[in-house]
Amino acid sequence: MAMLRTKEITKMFEGKEIIKDISVELKENELVCLLGVSGAGKTTLFNVISGLLPPDQGEILLDGKNITGESGHISYMLQKDLLFPFKTIEDNVSMPLILKGMKKKEAREYVAPYFETFGLEGTEKKYPAKLSGGMRQRAALLRTYMFSSQVALLDEPFSALDTITKRSMHQWYLGIMDQIKLSTLFITHDIDEAILLSDRIYLMTGKPGQITKEIQIEKPRPRSEEFLLTEEFLQYKREIIEALKLG
Repeated sequence: MAMLRTKEITKMFEGKEIIKDISVELKENELVCLLGVSGAGKTTLFNVISGLLPPDQGEILLDGKNITGESGHISYMLQKDLLFPFKTIEDNVSMPLILKGMKKKEAREYVAPYFETFGLEGTEKKYPAKLSGGMRQRAALLRTYMFSSQVALLDEPFSALDTITKRSMHQWYLGIMDQIKLSTLFITHDIDEAILLSDRIYLMTGKPGQITKEIQIEKPRPRSEEFLLTEEFLQYKREIIEALKLG
């Protein structure tokens, strides 16, 4: 059974359809990518799933419960880490708990064990400006996890990182997903990233944006860098490029 399911989601702005009849699903501990060109409506879909925007048509189901138009059920991390520069990392990642009504001291105690899990030991009292890009993203992901521990929506979270740091973060995130049993829906424009990380890929194209193809990646994850050089990888890449051209 899917943890998260969208059923025929359509969203309009000023009478114009931005996305149309979008149906996707995410299963437990699965990483699914939404891949497509800019302007296809991927972020609009995430805004609808997270409850920031109401759909004009369709439903969002989480564990079978209709959460359409409701915020607070699903974690959502945007492209930038958006850490508060004037707060310590400890207080940044505690923020979702405080917003839910937890006292600051209690929230700090709650998040403390997760600093080791997320590889952030020793950063608790530091400010974001003192952290590298990769460490800031880890902190942002921990804050996202504190918001909701079941499903995360990630909108190009690694796009600002250099290639070496990005590859390291890929492997780290897959390990964290397995460790804390997190399911992830992930937006990317990077075909290599999608193939390397995903269990499945939804291709989203057109105006209005629609799901035009679903691709299952059969290679078990985590996948090594050597996989990028295999014929199997190149075949997936050819299939995606051809489908995006047709879309």
